Amino acid sequence: MNGGTTARAMLRSVALFGGLFAGLLQAALAAEITVLSAGAVEPGIRPALAAFETASGHHVTLAFATAPQIRQRIEAGATHDMVIAPPAVLDALAQASKVVADRSQRVVIGRVGIGVAVRPGAPLPDISSAESLKRELLAADSLVFNRPTTGLHFETVLKRLGIEPEMSPKATRLPDGASVMEHVLHGHGRELGVGATTEILLLRGQGLQLVGPLPADLQNLTTYVAAATTAPAEPGAARALLQCLGSPAARAGYAAAGIDAEPLPKP
Repeated sequence: MNGGTTARAMLRSVALFGGLFAGLLQAALAAEITVLSAGAVEPGIRPALAAFETASGHHVTLAFATAPQIRQRIEAGATHDMVIAPPAVLDALAQASKVVADRSQRVVIGRVGIGVAVRPGAPLPDISSAESLKRELLAADSLVFNRPTTGLHFETVLKRLGIEPEMSPKATRLPDGASVMEHVLHGHGRELGVGATTEILLLRGQGLQLVGPLPADLQNLTTYVAAATTAPAEPGAARALLQCLGSPAARAGYAAAGIDAEPLPKP
């Protein structure tokens, strides 16, 4: 082997070793981040986390729960690096020293409204006004909505419309929004499902139909915010993830998923 060939072989070996070393270094520096989130923001959060993993080399484990379940789990000692939930839940957890109390260190994901869904191929009811929604509810064979935040608000809607007694016998309450949408997706007859608009859109590819949002005078918009817990396993990685969730690219993804931007406070 002549000198030139030997030199080229050595350079290839150095390059190979350098690439291997860089890969091992990145693996060594990669962090495991756990996030517990409300399900209503899933369509916007998943793409943002996937982009973060690709850019950072970190790995994110994502779990979903209802807002009450999130509070219960964290207060009971469940260990997560970040929580995405309504502000009231985060404030309660901050008082218990479970998440950061400084609101300037939180990232607002956005607001999600309540909508009505019907099974694939079903005719779309008219829910453009409170009166038309009332007529469609009374004409429905069955009604499905959840027990937590969205369902609690819809209870007040039925009371305001004055039809809670009539709707109670044909209403099914399920533990969370995902269960509601799966139920409606495989339902039959004139069944109406009520839940977060984002959770309805999540199954649009399978044929679930979003009829539309509740009328403005009956609507309820829930804000979702991301906050790090007080003792994340990898504080630097958690801060980087929080910055990613507040980036313009992430916000564009939230908007595409049907998550409304939180309006800026008035000066």
